[in-house]
Amino acid sequence: MALNKDIFGLKVENHELVKLAYDSYLANSRSSHAKTLKRGEVSGGGKKPWRQKGTGRARFGSTRNPIWRHGGVAFGRTGNENFTKKMAKSAKLLAVRQALSMKNADKAVMTLAADVKLTGKTKDAAKVLKDMKLEGKNVLAVAAEKTPEILRSTNNLPNVKLVRATYLNVFDIMNADAIVFSEAALKATEKWLLGEEK
Repeated sequence: MALNKDIFGLKVENHELVKLAYDSYLANSRSSHAKTLKRGEVSGGGKKPWRQKGTGRARFGSTRNPIWRHGGVAFGRTGNENFTKKMAKSAKLLAVRQALSMKNADKAVMTLAADVKLTGKTKDAAKVLKDMKLEGKNVLAVAAEKTPEILRSTNNLPNVKLVRATYLNVFDIMNADAIVFSEAALKATEKWLLGEEK
């Protein structure tokens, strides 16, 4: 099948936008579960370790001071950190088009023949990959819709990731050794990536 040059034929002069979209995907996937205890949250430390004056030692009011062993943590994680990075929708779509163009330039974009039908059996999908010489490679399979047959065919293939056309992202594209589109997925991808410009 012929690939749309507005999606798969862009000349990418620099990779800044692709890098930004890649980092944005990782940042937005990051969770904030780490939490440290402040001096007020650490157990103990209610008693003043020694009297204020007369001992010759520095004054201290609590053993949970951050500079003490077993004390609280100053400026530690709170569990409420927000790591998300926002990108404009147009920039995201352009980054996806640039990434697809880069992969196409590396001859990593492939299309399935119209007569290829997945019946829901893993061995059928494995045979298709073998015929395309993609065994052992990280394959990004793009479908217009995740039908039960496609899911059953690809779920048990360790190196295959299935994604809907409208959920393509720079991270999956750049990490794939090969990107396989169905005919319907190509049309859905074109409609999604070029819809605002038509």
